[in-house]
Amino acid sequence: MHDVEGSAELKFNNRDPVYLQVVRHFKEEIATGRLEKGQVIPSRREIAGKLRINPNTAQKAYKEMEEQGLIVTEGNSPSRITTDEQVLSLIRSELITDAVDAFVQSIAKIQVPVDELLAIVKSKVETSYTQAKEGQA
Repeated sequence: MHDVEGSAELKFNNRDPVYLQVVRHFKEEIATGRLEKGQVIPSRREIAGKLRINPNTAQKAYKEMEEQGLIVTEGNSPSRITTDEQVLSLIRSELITDAVDAFVQSIAKIQVPVDELLAIVKSKVETSYTQAKEGQA
């Protein structure tokens, strides 16, 4: 499976704190299976170098991930992705809910009928999945 350096590139935005963007990146990598449960992740210093962020920011991101139960660090052992199935399933639900909330908020002003909106979303998602499959072939 991929490690963080082999995963999707992280591009930082100017809206959100960098450490929260790092946490979200790890959540996305976990939800998509690019990081597996129990997998060892780079040290804080390594991730700071790979993502070109301040080591203190990396430390803050790892602390946040530990508090959320995304990663586990025992003693001097390397940090690992959690094996807690409940936490892992919540990550996926959280990402989906966040995306849907942002979409609904952005589309609300247009007042598109729900049936029409669902048909458009269904078509776009199916096209996206088809293109992704073709890209893997």
